[in-house]
Amino acid sequence: MFPSTFDVVPKRKRIIMFKVGKVWIFKHFFEDKEIFRQLADHYDKDIYRFSFKTFAERNQAIKLLERRGLDVDLVEDLKGYVVKLDRRSKYASILKNSVAHIETPELRIFLMKDLAAVEEAVRMGAKVVEVDVKF
Repeated sequence: MFPSTFDVVPKRKRIIMFKVGKVWIFKHFFEDKEIFRQLADHYDKDIYRFSFKTFAERNQAIKLLERRGLDVDLVEDLKGYVVKLDRRSKYASILKNSVAHIETPELRIFLMKDLAAVEEAVRMGAKVVEVDVKF
């Protein structure tokens, strides 16, 4: 007897939206250009991320994304998503998967877009930051 596959629900893509200061931000590449068009007013092309200043803007974006088959996780506690790298290290590939970053005289600190990006950054030599970081 073969198992039934008719009741299998396809896995939905997840987007993590972070609260950074007073704004909510996320980074995602949309294959569906219509979704991007509807969120374009909130896209910062210089830092390649979406930003929402009010709860109304954020909630409207979440509804749009969920109607399009994407799940949105809201994250206020950034622990576990922040990595650091020595300032002299190569960082371009880590920067590509980050949502925000800051620099100190010794370090580059990145808020990564998801846990898979954190794992990849660690494989590339970054260390997970154990303290609160303000971006």
